[in-house]
Amino acid sequence: MGWLWAIIVGFVLGLIAKAIIPGKQHSPLWLTTIGGILGAIVGNAVARGFGVEETPGIDWSRHIFQVVAAVIIVGLIDALYMQVRGNKRQRA
Repeated sequence: MGWLWAIIVGFVLGLIAKAIIPGKQHSPLWLTTIGGILGAIVGNAVARGFGVEETPGIDWSRHIFQVVAAVIIVGLIDALYMQVRGNKRQRA
């Protein structure tokens, strides 16, 4: 069940990141989900680094770190995807 939750959370974080990033993103949904999963992992690590282990109730600070990390990672993934996709179109 842990992997299923990771995919669901990654999917949601990826979609939130795509909604926050200005402009149109061209990366496919599966790549956005992977970026969201990585954003959740990186966001948790950064939150731990700032001393946010566990809080009572909803852990808003951890979620903010996860969303910020997902926005950065999804943005980088989209830029790399477009660069590779653009290079393939130029060769054809």
